[in-house]
Amino acid sequence: MEQFMNKLITSFITISLLLFSNLATAELSVGDQAPNFKLQASDGKTYQLSDFKGKQSIVLAWFPRAFTSGCTIECKSLADNGYLLKGFNAQYFMASTDELSKNIEFAKETKADFPLLSDPTGDVAEAYGVSFMGYAKRHTFYIDKSGKIVMIDRNVRPKTSAEDMAQHMGRLGFEKI
Repeated sequence: MEQFMNKLITSFITISLLLFSNLATAELSVGDQAPNFKLQASDGKTYQLSDFKGKQSIVLAWFPRAFTSGCTIECKSLADNGYLLKGFNAQYFMASTDELSKNIEFAKETKADFPLLSDPTGDVAEAYGVSFMGYAKRHTFYIDKSGKIVMIDRNVRPKTSAEDMAQHMGRLGFEKI
């Protein structure tokens, strides 16, 4: 009986934390201004959303953790099929709460030819409403040149990530180059 009560209490605490974390994080919506970020990337640069305002659209693909199965598949999809995305006047990133050194290693292993952003404090993930127990949820944000969110994909399919991203960019009217 004591073991059952411990499991019940643990389940209650877990469910309460999940509910509280969803209430504590204001979920962004289409039409909202995207929160600014300033994050270091796997290519040695630091990127800030405001630097792209009026110049390029942004695609910010959050992923849970480097070197995990789904994240590796997603990153390789973007690396292998980046030609589908490079025809748009848009900068695309993958982002996680991993340390920069881990994302640099991950980018090398997956042959990523695009920047992987690191948010080890989780502050930016929190601002985007994707933070969950120290990880980021697999959500992709499409941000137009004015800095507004024009789409949020909360059902990312890692295997077809690049194809889906290109399709969304075209449908959303992202400028072609």
